[in-house]
Amino acid sequence: MDQATRRLLRFVVRYRGRYIVGFASVVSTAAVTLLAPWVLRLAIDDLQQGVTRSKLLFYAAVIFAITFVGGLSRYAMRRVIIGASRDIEYDLRNAFFAHLQTLPLAYFHRHRTGDLMSRATNDLNAVRMLVGPAVMYTASTVCTFVIGLTIMASINARLTVIGLLPLPFVTVVARYFGRAIHERFERIQQQLADLSAVTQEALAGVRVIRAYGQEEQELERFRVANREYVDRNRTLISLQGFFYPSMGFFMGVSELLVLWLGAADVIAGRMTVGDLVAFNAYLAMLAWPMIAFGWVTNLLQRGRASWGRMLEVMDTPAAIADSDLTRLEVGPNDIKGSIDLRHLTFAYDGRPVLSDVTLSIPAGQTVAIVGRTGSGKSTLLSLLARLHEPPPHTVFIDGTDVRELPLATLRGAIGFVPQEPFLFSETVGANVAFGSPGAEAAHPAGESPQSPMRQPAEHDLSLATARVQSAASVAQLDKDVAAFPQGYDTRVGERGITLSGGQKQRTAIARALYVNPRILILDDALSAVDTQTEEDILRRLREFMRDRTSIIVSHRISTVRDADVILVLDGGRIIERGGHDELVARGGLYADLHRQQLLEEELAAS
Repeated sequence: MDQATRRLLRFVVRYRGRYIVGFASVVSTAAVTLLAPWVLRLAIDDLQQGVTRSKLLFYAAVIFAITFVGGLSRYAMRRVIIGASRDIEYDLRNAFFAHLQTLPLAYFHRHRTGDLMSRATNDLNAVRMLVGPAVMYTASTVCTFVIGLTIMASINARLTVIGLLPLPFVTVVARYFGRAIHERFERIQQQLADLSAVTQEALAGVRVIRAYGQEEQELERFRVANREYVDRNRTLISLQGFFYPSMGFFMGVSELLVLWLGAADVIAGRMTVGDLVAFNAYLAMLAWPMIAFGWVTNLLQRGRASWGRMLEVMDTPAAIADSDLTRLEVGPNDIKGSIDLRHLTFAYDGRPVLSDVTLSIPAGQTVAIVGRTGSGKSTLLSLLARLHEPPPHTVFIDGTDVRELPLATLRGAIGFVPQEPFLFSETVGANVAFGSPGAEAAHPAGESPQSPMRQPAEHDLSLATARVQSAASVAQLDKDVAAFPQGYDTRVGERGITLSGGQKQRTAIARALYVNPRILILDDALSAVDTQTEEDILRRLREFMRDRTSIIVSHRISTVRDADVILVLDGGRIIERGGHDELVARGGLYADLHRQQLLEEELAAS
């Protein structure tokens, strides 16, 4: 048994009790079903001695009872085993999604969303078929063969051997086609992932596609991927088209030989008519397991290929997790907000981004970071929240290495607003309340029952409402919400497509404020709002974040000029630090940026 199979069995063994019941139902179904030809044999031989109403009623009642009990057993077999496979699918989906949440951000930069979606849906369904229908029909086939061949041998051993003659050919055919099916199914799943990725990118970038008039080119790109997917499926269909008929052919040859030789035995008196009818009935019953064997082989190969694709993702190590050094006794409310960077050096795939950065930020201070594009500002902020893993003993909060703080504690104490705000296709209120544990869907007016986000309890609703409104007010979002048709219950569409860029940013700011963070990080979070709104937000933020630590990254000098300390980052190093007036007087990079923006404002005003 290979490693991949053992890992899949870890999910299966959780339901071993149900599988035992299911296998018992499989045996019962096979035994009861195979009893019918035996009764038919007795009936034919008995009725040859004389037909009476009582005999007909008796055998009819027995066959009806066999059919009824067999139907109940078959129902139980499918209900238990297929039901268990659905539960395994549920567990696998949860495990797969949970692992995705732990993967490094760079992983999602290297792998397309459509490909990951394909593995989480199509491949997962193929694995479910492996642990459900494939297992059930394999057990059914084995039981039918064992019981059926035993009964057939008791009737006529010679004919049984003749009936088994096609079996070696069936085995060879199954092995050859099984291997070919496995290879082609892997190619089909890969192409399906590519097709999903093309679709996802086209839908996500629909605005850009239309703005540049590239609809026809994207349609052609989809046609090419779709045609390749169809062609690969046709190749598989061609294989299956040979597979199933070839097995039927061998079974047909077997039935022909049995009928010819069996009829000769009846004529010679070595068999009764009832024996021949029952034997042929058993042989016909073995035809379906032979065909099912081919179908099961297909399911097994598909499932193995898909499970391998899922393991490629699940074997990717988690980037960031709590370690043995984690101080579990520390909670978000214990964080004061002081930050220390000690000779921090960081690189992406060997490419240096930050070099020997040393910095101390007392709790409650507002620090601004400016610099040219690519100077390492966003990377520095991501290391504070361990969105990327910093080197040991380089990033400290309240004197504790962030690698020793529980992730839930660290991130629960930080309100992070990234450069590109991401909004869920939910209501405004649900997006604002997203970051609060236990209140993901909090909103002022009540969420629709179709919402996938969990709603807060009724006694928490008024508190959640007040917090949403307060956060929205500080972010200057409340006036916009008042003009929305359903207020905070207004759905924002996919990625917040119904909102402007400024409204998205202010919603993201309100989301960060809702969690009442000890540390607020704004990564160029005001770039899409006008100057007047920016001033109002900053004024309210200063009141809201009193005695809390704030770090603001911006390309606008107007955004950072009132910070307690301004840091100038260039080439991954801090080259200047001080207040606004001090840095302007110094005549360095900050002064150049200040003069450049003053010139741009004058040109815009002229």
